[in-house]
Amino acid sequence: MVFLCVALGGAAGAMARFGLGGWVHARQPHFPWATLAINVSGAFLLGFALPFLAPHPLLRALLATGFLGAYTTFSTFGLETALLLQSRRRLDAATYVLATLVVGIAAAWVGAWAAGLVGHG
Repeated sequence: MVFLCVALGGAAGAMARFGLGGWVHARQPHFPWATLAINVSGAFLLGFALPFLAPHPLLRALLATGFLGAYTTFSTFGLETALLLQSRRRLDAATYVLATLVVGIAAAWVGAWAAGLVGHG
């Protein structure tokens, strides 16, 4: 049952990433804003949701591992950074890496903090 939850959540998360990524990229194609937005929002959602999902293994598998695991993407972040470097856009690459790390960690912290405000964490 856990594998089914991960698979269903993963399918939904991949579709969400594809949809949001395409929408953002169509509007801002010259910087990897889509992946940045997806990874930061995923970090926030995981930080917020995990305290609620901890006592529910199937929901955690569906939403945290499945949905958010497929929604966020480290591999695309790595590739986009390499492509920026390859095209000699070093400042863009550094900005992207720092923004992803700093804003992503801050988003996860804010999500966990917000969960604590509503009684979890």
